[in-house]
Amino acid sequence: MTEPTRYSAPPVELSLLAEPDPEPVEGCAGCTEPAAVRDRARAGGDMTTVSDCNVFLRRHPQGH
Repeated sequence: MTEPTRYSAPPVELSLLAEPDPEPVEGCAGCTEPAAVRDRARAGGDMTTVSDCNVFLRRHPQGH
């Protein structure tokens, strides 16, 4: 029988990105503005707003 491990293993690192950010449709102001807000939020470290903008872009009402 083998001896149990007596030391802790290094942590497992999991990726937080399940899918890439949605891209705005060229020429659509409804897509361009949330994408710009998302870029500013990411630069400021506000990942909640980044996520909100991604959801809006994926559910854009004009259905690109």
